Amino acid sequence: MSNLTRALRHRNYRLFFSGQSLSLVGTWITRVATSWLVYRLTGSELLLGIVGFCGQIPTMILAPFAGVLVDRWDRHRLLVITQVLSMLQTLALAILTLQHVITVPWLLALQIVQGVINAFDTPARQAFVVEMVEDRADLPNAIALNSAMVNGSRIIGPSIGGALIAAVGEGWCFLADAVSYVFVVGSLLMMHVNRNTDTRVESRLLEELRTGFDYVRASKPIRAGLTVLAVVSTMSMSYTVLMPAFVDNVLHGGPKTLGLLMTASGAGALAGGIYLASRSSVVGLGRVMMYATLAFGVGLIAFAYANTLLLAVLVLPIVGAGFIIQMAATNTVLQTLVDDKLRGRVMAFYTMAFFGTAPIGSLLAGVAADRFGSRATIAFGGVSCVVSALWLASKLPSLRAIVRPIYIERGILPVPVVDSGAKTL
Repeated sequence: MSNLTRALRHRNYRLFFSGQSLSLVGTWITRVATSWLVYRLTGSELLLGIVGFCGQIPTMILAPFAGVLVDRWDRHRLLVITQVLSMLQTLALAILTLQHVITVPWLLALQIVQGVINAFDTPARQAFVVEMVEDRADLPNAIALNSAMVNGSRIIGPSIGGALIAAVGEGWCFLADAVSYVFVVGSLLMMHVNRNTDTRVESRLLEELRTGFDYVRASKPIRAGLTVLAVVSTMSMSYTVLMPAFVDNVLHGGPKTLGLLMTASGAGALAGGIYLASRSSVVGLGRVMMYATLAFGVGLIAFAYANTLLLAVLVLPIVGAGFIIQMAATNTVLQTLVDDKLRGRVMAFYTMAFFGTAPIGSLLAGVAADRFGSRATIAFGGVSCVVSALWLASKLPSLRAIVRPIYIERGILPVPVVDSGAKTL
């Protein structure tokens, strides 16, 4: 098997990859349909931000506690439960929409329900990757393939979503997503999983939570990676929330235009995921994170002031690639640095930094766009990314000195390479 897809030689990961690939197409269809439905019902940029806030704020609140439980519970069983619950949530959204009784309060309530599910699902999924890939050398490739998978579906899903909305309405988009969950649940049930039969004395939940927090706080590389990711997610990812308003007010388009823009961003993100999957080592990922954050910020500024659909489509691949490389590289660095017994808790903090801070950004973006316009709001997020990239660049030399001995101990970096002055981050 080629270096690009080497993680697929592991049966469980191969099943996971195939099931998720189909399910995530449905997820992106629902994201486009939800944004368009909210804007069609209300015409409000502020409510776009509020709906995004409600869908993600449970993650901010619950993820730290979920991380403790992920380290305690069987991650495979937990994922089966969360995926079934997600299917039921999407099915409820489909039924309400097809029956023409969907309202903004219903949307807000269902978004909160999905946010609660995601608070457990995301750290469990991130931590379970290690159990699906027996050879740790293939872990970076598996994480990169996950990113490529997400963004491959991001190319297909919005295009299908835009066409379905125009043809039959949002309700059928939600129903298609509900059906897609069958594939990921089936793939999980087909896995051969070695159950952990170790019985350990568990301390209190709050004590374990504090242990995870102290671990993250004491590790400068982990703390720096999470800080940059949190800033990027809070200040910059709101551009996706504001996309329907940007399409309507700036580009004067409809749902097909929205789907095209999301597809352009997804194409760049797919390319970024493929690039990471092609890398044979985690060495140098800190520098990659810095350049990706910088590219993301500059791309957002250019997109904010794009006056034509062509220019927007040309710029968004840079935005998509920059963000996915930054996010996936951070994930990879964390997974290679963290102790196994704390993996669930650290990935919960990753979930908070990635998804949990996004609701704050969505709410702020909705308020700012309502007052200053979507263009200025998106551009300010881009400037925040540029500043974060410059800050990370200033920290890289000291972070390399910390990471180098850890990578030597774990066999990621041999001693002769270190002696020659190779860069670990």
